[in-house]
Amino acid sequence: MKNSNLKVAVIGLGNIGKVVASNLVKGNREVILADKTFAKAKELADNLGSLAKPAEIADAIKSADIVVLAVYFATIKEIFAQYATELQGKIIVDPSNPIAPDDKGGFKKIIGQNESSGQILSTLLPKNAKLAKALGTLGAASLEKEAFADPRKVEFYATDDKSINTEIESLIKDNGFEPVRLGGLDKSINIEVFGDLHEFGALGKAVTLEEATEKI
Repeated sequence: MKNSNLKVAVIGLGNIGKVVASNLVKGNREVILADKTFAKAKELADNLGSLAKPAEIADAIKSADIVVLAVYFATIKEIFAQYATELQGKIIVDPSNPIAPDDKGGFKKIIGQNESSGQILSTLLPKNAKLAKALGTLGAASLEKEAFADPRKVEFYATDDKSINTEIESLIKDNGFEPVRLGGLDKSINIEVFGDLHEFGALGKAVTLEEATEKI
């Protein structure tokens, strides 16, 4: 089986999930859509066409090889617990950012300043699942606007398991971006909000591979 034929499910169809799903379809990649509200998944699938299929969350996870959890950090932990059996052996992609609104019109981290959601989630993984921090280094607007740009813009990723590098890079390319592996999940903090390689951190914008190389 070619890596590009691995089945992808996007769980959670908020701002990020909708754009990731739409980008995959533009990249000619089939995608299974799921949300806590099935009608939301069906509506988006109808809009995206034949490459998108709606499903209930459990069925989407079971059917997929790669599961993109485009939900809040706290919700990912709940999904790990609720769907532990279905997630066994899956490649799990975490685009989440552990933040919440502050009382000043901005955002604040909801975990320790030196902690990352990627590292925390790595300690909670379902059996034999493999985790990548990916598809979260840009905000939803840039993820939509910059997809398939020429030259392509970068999406950074991190994973402890190099055996899934090819699959994650294929997923990022099919989303319209150039993949750059930063390292293991200990690098997650760099590509989460406020990190030096996040759009809403020191990086400040989507960058090309040449620009990214200067920043790393």
